Amino acid sequence: MSLRPKVSHGKAQKKSTEEKRDTVDKLFTCTMAASRKVGSLRLPPLPSVGELIKLYNLRAEKQLSQNFLLDLKLTDKIVRQAGSLRGAHVCEVGPGPGGLTRSILNAEAADVLAVEKDSRFIPGLKLLSEAAPGRLRIVHGDILTYRMDRGFPAAISKPWEEDPPNLHIIGNLPFSVSTPLIIKWLENIADRTGPFAFGRTRLTLTFQKEVAERLTASTGSKQRSRLSIMAQYLCTVHQCFVIPGRAFVPKPELNGSGVRLLGL
Repeated sequence: MSLRPKVSHGKAQKKSTEEKRDTVDKLFTCTMAASRKVGSLRLPPLPSVGELIKLYNLRAEKQLSQNFLLDLKLTDKIVRQAGSLRGAHVCEVGPGPGGLTRSILNAEAADVLAVEKDSRFIPGLKLLSEAAPGRLRIVHGDILTYRMDRGFPAAISKPWEEDPPNLHIIGNLPFSVSTPLIIKWLENIADRTGPFAFGRTRLTLTFQKEVAERLTASTGSKQRSRLSIMAQYLCTVHQCFVIPGRAFVPKPELNGSGVRLLGL
């Protein structure tokens, strides 16, 4: 007869996960303290986005059209399309596990407002906020209804005819909401409301390649649509580069594309 005590594998696995989370919490606390001593706006060394996804057992929800970008070289490339973010205010749409958020913070943005609908991502974002003290604010809410005009100080506003305010909207948009969201923002541009109450706020966004082609389609193009006409009447629109489907986790059926928009 074996005298070994019986072990519940479920409990052991749960305990192991909790221990790992405690370790990550301690690591974030240490790196946060180090970052304060150094005084740099760049993030200290952190666990990878992939490690945090495993740690918190995060999975992309198909019904929410979630696709993660884990390659920080790619998220850095997306952020570079926005121009210099040093000292800027940024609203990030749907940060998810925080890959693009890291690139925005490493670009030395002074104030990042992350609007995330999915509560599963909030704990990981809070840890990232601790590693960038005073620079990352998290809103648990829906970007389609969030009042962005209340999210930033009025002092950053610029007259429409002048240079854009030091405010950017950046996001890897869930494909299911990208079209209604850009239509809403185009209406805001026309009315100079919402995020455009501050002036000609710059947008750097990822879309399905098909939507990006519709936004930038010229007269006579097969992709030309009502969306093309609205966007190009109200904005300068530039398709930056194609993001292959394999860069996303999970891989979508279609490629993505980065797009920049600036109100006219």
